[in-house]
Amino acid sequence: MTSSTGRGQRAAPPRPTLACRLCRTESGNEPVREWLLGLEGEARREIGSDIKTVQWRWPVAKPLVDGFGEGLYEVRTRWERNSYRVLFCICESTMVLLHGFQKKTRATPEQDIELARKRQRDVEEAE
Repeated sequence: MTSSTGRGQRAAPPRPTLACRLCRTESGNEPVREWLLGLEGEARREIGSDIKTVQWRWPVAKPLVDGFGEGLYEVRTRWERNSYRVLFCICESTMVLLHGFQKKTRATPEQDIELARKRQRDVEEAE
């Protein structure tokens, strides 16, 4: 039995600054999960590690995280000369992963930003 003074009680484990969840479409798909599962295992681990770093150390700046304004951000991962991006927003202390892709051009393609913004609006309206 533990005493009321707190001796013998275990400290609560540390918690990340942000929780994390995947965006789910109206049809029930989780596009970021599906994209990640299509990647090589090591690339997937690197991206996951970067997402975890953002969760625990938020707020995070470049080079790991960049922003597009209006609450839309990207996790920037480099692995074996490839660049990967996971676009996310934050709702109620939760990092919501909206869209993932391998970046092949210098600038982030507008179609990827617009898709993430649409999913962001859907998430925010559902909250």
